[in-house]
Amino acid sequence: MTNATLYIVATPIGNLEDMTCRAVRILGEVDLIAAEDTRHSLKLLNHFGISKPMTSYFDHNQQFKGERILNALRLGKSVALISDAGTPCISDPGFQLVRDAVAEKINVVAVPGACAAITALSASGLPTDIFSFAGFPPSKKGKRRTFLAGMNSLPGTLVLYEAPHRLLETLSDIREMLGERLVIVARELTKMFEECIRGNVSEVMEVISQGSVRGEVVILIASGEVALEEPEVLMNVIQGLMSDGTLSIRDISKQAALIAGVSRSEAYAEVLKLRNDFVTEGS
Repeated sequence: MTNATLYIVATPIGNLEDMTCRAVRILGEVDLIAAEDTRHSLKLLNHFGISKPMTSYFDHNQQFKGERILNALRLGKSVALISDAGTPCISDPGFQLVRDAVAEKINVVAVPGACAAITALSASGLPTDIFSFAGFPPSKKGKRRTFLAGMNSLPGTLVLYEAPHRLLETLSDIREMLGERLVIVARELTKMFEECIRGNVSEVMEVISQGSVRGEVVILIASGEVALEEPEVLMNVIQGLMSDGTLSIRDISKQAALIAGVSRSEAYAEVLKLRNDFVTEGS
């Protein structure tokens, strides 16, 4: 292993089987592991039989601990940065440390893996050619509404994170500031109780209000400017929804109509056509 290297190591967001072989190897070889929560990360390391010196690195100590980590790198040590779950620096601490390491010409290597935003987006059935990730909205209502208003004209799919206790408030503000768009709320990704709730904002709010939401969630919001400029747009949306494998023809038609901006009857006809084509090809 090359010395004086800062490794940005992604860890599972739930299912430990998503840990990559490379990540296990790197964590077992570095001189120091910087973790957002050392107690939480110790469980992960113990699971994979990894025993290495650890130090904490989180929002409120990153200036002090960042300098200590940089000193280790200056001495030729190798350091791995991990967060509680997923990819460090993506709505998690780390970018300042990477920025400072790059400024000192210290080698920085990303070890890719799980990321909740990309995991949710890939299974959403929403367009993925253009999307914007905006992390966590502000917790205060006024600032959150201003934040959302600034997203109104962005093209493509909008991806947000949110804490469960603020989810209904944030969805309400999305409806007020962005309109009755199609949204998807993904929770407990890769875990036993993984769930994706699809519908317009009001429909999703009604489902969520009937139960409790645990764990951080990903909110995906369809563009307000999606238009059927070419037949392929509707076809691609339907194919994405059909790949889910759990939606009925009626649900696919309804959601495709919302995303592509066409009538439900037009979407329904295209769903039937694509389904019949699939059956014919498979026979």
